[in-house]
Amino acid sequence: MSMTVYGATLSPFVRKVRLLLAEKGLDYRLEIIAPFSQPDWFFEISPLGRIPGFKDGDLALADSGVIAQYIEEQYPQTARLYGSTPAERARIHWLEKYADYELAPLTTFCVFRNRALNLTMGKPCNEEAVQEALTEKLPKHFDYLEKALGAADYFVDNRLSMADLAFATQLINLQHGGEHVDASRWPGLAALQARLCGRDSVKGVLPDECSLLAKLLARAQAPA
Repeated sequence: MSMTVYGATLSPFVRKVRLLLAEKGLDYRLEIIAPFSQPDWFFEISPLGRIPGFKDGDLALADSGVIAQYIEEQYPQTARLYGSTPAERARIHWLEKYADYELAPLTTFCVFRNRALNLTMGKPCNEEAVQEALTEKLPKHFDYLEKALGAADYFVDNRLSMADLAFATQLINLQHGGEHVDASRWPGLAALQARLCGRDSVKGVLPDECSLLAKLLARAQAPA
């Protein structure tokens, strides 16, 4: 097994790479690296210190999008998750970046961080910021994505792609923060998330994540 993913299991970007590897049926090793206070050697893999880091043999890469694109091209005999035409690839990359740069600041770095991560570290939850994200900021993004999905089961060519995995991984962190897509307002997105959570790739990581988060919360809430 030559591939190693470095990062924390609750990171949506680490999860994204792991889901892609699972969908492609590729073996890898996960080495836990916290998003803060990384060891010095990790900066040789990820110069900015961000997770995930990745190695395949002697090749070291950082950034989930770069890592995913490398895996897609390096292992062409596996399931194609970036489309088969230039138009499909462009659309998938756009939606992947939309999830990374528009959803992540709200689903992960606001809702999840405040409702879950902060509590594991004994920090307060900024519920005002959470409510602003849920009621004022996320709805416009969900409106756009609901329209982009339309009546299809998946975002691009009605087949599973990285666009769907990038969306799912952000919604999982939203779920870890106690929230879900409102199925009455965004039925397509809610159905898509349920469909994705039913895939073996997601079922392979989600139970351990939930168990870890529960343990971290219990430890933080235990009397000193």
